[in-house]
Amino acid sequence: GKLFPVQTRAWFVGPVSKKNPTRAGKVGKIPFHPFFSWHSSSLSSGFSRVGTKKNTRFTQITMEEVNKKLKNFLINSSASGVELNCLPSFSTARRQQLQDYLRYNFGAAVLPAGKRKYQVILAFLICAIARNHLNELANEDCILEMPSQLQKAFRPPPESCNFCAGIRSVPRVSNVDPDDFERRYAYGAGPVIVTDATANWTAPEVFDYWFFGKIYETYGARRGAARCQFFPYKTGFRNLQEALSLEEARVNYEPGTEPWYFGWSNCDPVILKVLREHYGRPYFLPRASENNAVDWVFMGGTGLGAHMHVDNVRLPSWQSQLKGAKEWILAPPPECYYSCDFLSVVVQTGDTIVLDTNKWYHKTNVLSGEISITVGAEYD
Repeated sequence: GKLFPVQTRAWFVGPVSKKNPTRAGKVGKIPFHPFFSWHSSSLSSGFSRVGTKKNTRFTQITMEEVNKKLKNFLINSSASGVELNCLPSFSTARRQQLQDYLRYNFGAAVLPAGKRKYQVILAFLICAIARNHLNELANEDCILEMPSQLQKAFRPPPESCNFCAGIRSVPRVSNVDPDDFERRYAYGAGPVIVTDATANWTAPEVFDYWFFGKIYETYGARRGAARCQFFPYKTGFRNLQEALSLEEARVNYEPGTEPWYFGWSNCDPVILKVLREHYGRPYFLPRASENNAVDWVFMGGTGLGAHMHVDNVRLPSWQSQLKGAKEWILAPPPECYYSCDFLSVVVQTGDTIVLDTNKWYHKTNVLSGEISITVGAEYD
């Protein structure tokens, strides 16, 4: 990990993990100011290490990457019991220091000279508001989002078609070493299927429609759960609560009932912790990589699936087929039609498909048989 320079007047406090203290968060004081002050000179010289001793690569940290890592840190910290709290009170020296900071940085541009004493009160109000809405803001990438059609119109073309050129089929591997996976598959953008990643997970036996219904009936009223993304596709569901409230006949695909398929992001740390008791980070991922703090779940029956689309999540991803089977149809971007092939592959129960969905257009179709349930996430 790398700490970026941020001025401080509040503290992160969390439990110590003897096995891996950096994952759980050490008990201590980590700088965090109610007014964030990022310095471009610091960021421009910051680099992150990705890879192993044998295969090390350095990439320059951008503000977008910093925001993404902070977002993941906040969500993972909450799931691990790490809390962000403002100090209940400041000493006289601290209060004077904060007042001097506000006067220097904001001065008369915020309040007239005669009212500057209220800036201290304003700082505490902002800190209180930030504390109440921190998890809510942590799950949002933007205050205002660009419409999806405009996102497609302004999608930058690929730098080259090397990521898909020459690929004629999707390889299937098992018992693969993380270093070997990193060297051959992790960041090359080409698709690969790992057949044994779910062998030690309990999710294939535990997860079903009714399990998710019970979990979200218990925790779904939480504000964090309500703000997670939901994809109804063409089923007409308005939200996840409605999708998990179907009659048993429709869930079981009895004759005369409408088919259903939907997906959602699991961004609530409490629910995330419950679900991750039954699955974990796939063993084959590069040792230096980290899973995104938000997991994705897709569930539904025969004949439905996701329409042809390309993602905008910046990172490669994995998706494990816990139940049922799905056909994946992969298409190169239009700029690469003359250089790359369309691909089709069936992901069976127990398989995990890995690819860069930001480069490959993809469509899924649930095959006949058992209800399909998949779980996945991005990794860096």
